[in-house]
Amino acid sequence: MAGIHEILQQYWGYTAFRPGQEEPIRSALAGNDTLLLLPTGGGKSICFQVPALASGKLCIVVTPLIALMKDQVDQLKKRGIRAAALHSALTHREIDVVLDNCIYGQVSFLYVSPERLGTELMRERTKKMKIGLLAIDEAHCISQWGYDFRPSYLKIPEFRSLIPDVPVMAVTASATREVQADILEKLGIPQANVFRRTFARPNLSYSVFKTESKEAQLLKLLSGVAGSAIVYVRTRKRTGLIAAWLTKQGIAAAAYHAGLSPTDRAGRQQAWISGQVRVMVATNAFGMGIDKANVRVVAHWDLPESLEAYYQEAGRAGRDGLKAFAVALYYEDDLTRLQASVQQKYPETDFVKRIYQALANYFRIPIGGGNLESFGFELDRFCTTYNLPRTETFHAVRFLEQEGFLALNEAFNDSSRAILLVDKTGLYEFQLKNYHYDTFIKRLMRFYGGEIFTQYVNLSEEALARSLKCPVADVYKGLEFLSSRNIIDYRMKQEMPRIQLLTPRYEADRLPIQAYAVKKRQEKDTAKIDAVVDYARHPAQCRSIMLLQYFDEQDVSYCGICDHCIQRKKNGPDHSRPQIAAAIREHLLKHSKASPNELRLLFPETELSDFSAALHLLVEKETLIYDHTGYLQLNVSNQ
Repeated sequence: MAGIHEILQQYWGYTAFRPGQEEPIRSALAGNDTLLLLPTGGGKSICFQVPALASGKLCIVVTPLIALMKDQVDQLKKRGIRAAALHSALTHREIDVVLDNCIYGQVSFLYVSPERLGTELMRERTKKMKIGLLAIDEAHCISQWGYDFRPSYLKIPEFRSLIPDVPVMAVTASATREVQADILEKLGIPQANVFRRTFARPNLSYSVFKTESKEAQLLKLLSGVAGSAIVYVRTRKRTGLIAAWLTKQGIAAAAYHAGLSPTDRAGRQQAWISGQVRVMVATNAFGMGIDKANVRVVAHWDLPESLEAYYQEAGRAGRDGLKAFAVALYYEDDLTRLQASVQQKYPETDFVKRIYQALANYFRIPIGGGNLESFGFELDRFCTTYNLPRTETFHAVRFLEQEGFLALNEAFNDSSRAILLVDKTGLYEFQLKNYHYDTFIKRLMRFYGGEIFTQYVNLSEEALARSLKCPVADVYKGLEFLSSRNIIDYRMKQEMPRIQLLTPRYEADRLPIQAYAVKKRQEKDTAKIDAVVDYARHPAQCRSIMLLQYFDEQDVSYCGICDHCIQRKKNGPDHSRPQIAAAIREHLLKHSKASPNELRLLFPETELSDFSAALHLLVEKETLIYDHTGYLQLNVSNQ
């Protein structure tokens, strides 16, 4: 069994682990359940990949997004590591082949959705596998307090009962203390070793600007900071508009969203990674799995719905450790709309049931049927068919997903796939009888070798056509002919988003929506949006401190490089007192009351004299008053 440093050198080319990686790796190798909280860009994946390779056994990785599965599988394969994924776009035959390869030792990593773990086929095949580690990626999804709650994650402990001696490693890039406790409880690993690195990013300057012109502010930012950048927006349409506008300003930019064809997405991503395109204007579909360390700017044209999401997206800047900038822009109306958006996520129950019934009719799913079946889904066509409002329907479908009834997978970069259904003898006999296809088959074998006999391989019809010096249409025709003769199983690439049913179909009127749980989740979503609004509007507090305290880090200090810290330095100590007073008012508006010592903790690098002077001024003006317990609160009668 190779040592962990040898594995790191062999497959990743590194001679040493990053801070925070080696301890959880050794914990997992010792057979301990492990929870790892590591900031975005900290190298979480290596922390379960290295011990899995060191064990020489299969690692099952549970992850919520198809795009993330594909990115990680592709990255592993590029490093010469055997990996596969099970997702809704695969056929039953493809799934069967992948599981067989896992049993017979031809796969080191198997990526699955949490829903897949509950299937009878997966459970039965798992009993025959030699598994060394169960990794839970994006582990916050198991928590009812997490920002992407997936009910199917709650069934992971049932699956683990099949492999009770296999250690669990749960990893996430952002979790409050509440979410951390929930992860340990829901996964059933209360005694897990917990490793947590600080979420501080000392090289990352956070700033928020309320502006009259986002265009002017963005142009000023990109003109003042050289290097690659990402601009996050909320809508697909806006990606194209802003990318086109930036291009007219002489800044090479491209738009990226899940609605683009796989070819377009891959081409634009590669152009950005190589530096041909400087700025990627994208929805949140862009970023996960992207390995680019030298991003200098991440700008948010639209604020996300949680500080967790903001931290992850902003954290894609400066992964190389050099100074980088995370900048959020907003109009006052943006914050009002953001607070109103939470209502859209929770449509009326009757409308949700109507959409569920329409989906059942659209896909012709009988009551009790459809479990884990996958269907191509075009929202616009669906809405037209049943005369439904598009926005409300989209949110109803997302609500059904949150409740665990279905999964909506956006279109993703899915390649054509094929596997040989005959052995070498059978293939040779076919070539003798069909000599016109001899050259085609030999080229297919040269491209994909013996691998195509045992597992589905990703095909490029265009590459085969170039090699054969023939039209790509002839390649499609040849592959379809071989498929019709049961020589290969050929699956042409798909670009349409898909809906997968995660339970047998219910009668719509009896759809078991948990009203109380929905209400609590709505309250939590509202609190998360309020935290974003508070972050944006706060008049004085260090941005880094605000983010770190949100993630329950209390031993924090001023970053010195965010917009508020820079302004504080410019103003000097005397001028900082009004800002301190404003921050105290803001804190008490949110928390009702606090002791003087608690308020002092908000300003760890402020001179005591400046803090005391600001506090004294507020009391003297009767803006603040002491209650009978000695706590300070706002004087309502003096507002």
